[in-house]
Amino acid sequence: MGLHRTAYRFFLGIFFIALANPSIAQQKLNGMELPDVLTMNNGIKVTTARQWRNQRRPELLTFFKKEMYGQSPGKPVNMTFKVFDTDTKALGGKATRKQITVYFNGKADGPQMDILMYLPNQVKHKVPAIVGLNFDGNQSVNNDPAIKMSNSWMDKTKGVVNNRATEATRGVDAGQWPLEMILAKGYAVATVYRGDIDPDYDDGFKNGVQGLYPQLQNRGDNFATVAAWAWGLSRILDYLETDKAVDAKRVGVFGFSRLGKAAVWAGATDERFPLVISNESGAGGAKLFHYTGGERIRRLCTKFPHWFCGNFKKYMDQDSILPFDQHMVIALIAPRPVYIASAEGDTNSNPEAEFWGAKGADPVYRLLGTDGLPASSWPPVSTPVIGRIAYHVRPGGHNVTDYDWAQYLKFADRYLK
Repeated sequence: MGLHRTAYRFFLGIFFIALANPSIAQQKLNGMELPDVLTMNNGIKVTTARQWRNQRRPELLTFFKKEMYGQSPGKPVNMTFKVFDTDTKALGGKATRKQITVYFNGKADGPQMDILMYLPNQVKHKVPAIVGLNFDGNQSVNNDPAIKMSNSWMDKTKGVVNNRATEATRGVDAGQWPLEMILAKGYAVATVYRGDIDPDYDDGFKNGVQGLYPQLQNRGDNFATVAAWAWGLSRILDYLETDKAVDAKRVGVFGFSRLGKAAVWAGATDERFPLVISNESGAGGAKLFHYTGGERIRRLCTKFPHWFCGNFKKYMDQDSILPFDQHMVIALIAPRPVYIASAEGDTNSNPEAEFWGAKGADPVYRLLGTDGLPASSWPPVSTPVIGRIAYHVRPGGHNVTDYDWAQYLKFADRYLK
């Protein structure tokens, strides 16, 4: 009886998708058939940049906001910034450190986040910047004792006691944030702790920025966690637009793992970011759901039910028959450059599926006059493929390494300088 029920639910899912999408045009890729990124919902093929810009791109944005990431608010009307720390001789004199509190509703007792920023002292003009969220608090990015200790809720790891950071967390993630390498290349770095925006546990969206937007909750397309993190990345850029030391038109957005999902979505929704870097973002980031292996929708929606909006749950167990996939999200970044990177041993993220996610966006980049991703097959380990879409897979597991950053900085030099 249980087998019959399982089969019934499976075929009911197929019927639901077919009913909602009576004629899904297919895009062939490495033996797979994906929903075609360049065919509109009404079946019309997109053949011009104008069609993409004015019709297909808005159509896809509307779909993903409704069915996966959820709706997000715009820039808060009353948001304010307070620079509470400036040190022109940080990191042994190599950098200027700034720390800034962002008050989302302009109130000192309201939701807020702290930006940690380092500027390269050797550059005497406005500098490009790389922004990204961190996992364990700003103090985890470097052992600089002057970095404000985060007081937001944290997972019970790496020196965290009673869900709060202690001095033992200073510099624990410094290996993922090689500040001196980035600064030496002439880039500023700006980062925020993810938990300042959303604490990343299923709390009914009571302790993050969602509390400012009750109208976006209790609905199928609710303002969920990944979208909130992406929204927070845009608020970092809002501050940088006010900082005279930064060239705010040359700001790349970076993210690793679940924060890579947020970086991809931030790049898709905020066109002010001229460059996007996704490091092992996996399912809900760069990985194709249609491709076997790695995290699937059921795991995302059960282990991390707060990450995506409620409507996304109806696609559980339908990964291989979806009327959409992540190549469409990556295509929303086009024609801006995007770097997608994987690790050979990172089976959860499924490195080959991340490559094909990038390759699936290639037709849009080429339609818009760029070289897209200049590879026809998954490249060997440690062999970056660089076009307007770039990709590499390195040895090792789920992490961010100096090798990764070296490739990202070369890519940024090519497109941000």
